[in-house]
Amino acid sequence: MAARFSRLSRASPLFKPLALRPSLQLQAFTPPKAAVAKLTTISTLDTSLADRLPIQSHTLFTAKAAKKLSFTDIAEQLGRNEVAVAAIFYGQAQTTPEDVEKLSSILGIEHGALEKQLAGFPFRGHVMDMPPKEPLIYRLYEIIQNYGYAYKAVLNEKLGDGIMSAISFSTKVEKEIDKDGNKWAVITLRGKW
Repeated sequence: MAARFSRLSRASPLFKPLALRPSLQLQAFTPPKAAVAKLTTISTLDTSLADRLPIQSHTLFTAKAAKKLSFTDIAEQLGRNEVAVAAIFYGQAQTTPEDVEKLSSILGIEHGALEKQLAGFPFRGHVMDMPPKEPLIYRLYEIIQNYGYAYKAVLNEKLGDGIMSAISFSTKVEKEIDKDGNKWAVITLRGKW
């Protein structure tokens, strides 16, 4: 049943502008920090990639979603960088026996089953099409297209002839907020020369 609302005329004794009714004045609401933390969304398995990912990806992402954990949450408990943890989930990084033990505990996955799934070598580079179709990944690809030769020239000038390792490598993602409140992504790539 639809509710009916009648218009009040300005002449009505019930009509009072909001500014004159202190009990109804709007106030800014700031939720407690704990509530804001719970509003954070988590990355889940992109089903369009599922057939290209190793079996552990489904296992890990399902447990991660069930526990409502972010990669940062897992990284803090695992003692690794959150990008490295995400790479494990996508089958792009190697795990140690300690990683398997901790992941089993953190995610509530039976140790033996997880150990079997993570026993192989990383399955690097088979996940995405080139050029990438996902907009954020495409933007990263576009950065390399636009700045790749500039990076190469400056790296060669600073470090000499060679290449940066993607094996002896670390990376991190940080968030900066500028004076106007805009969010900026900071991606650091650190590879052995």
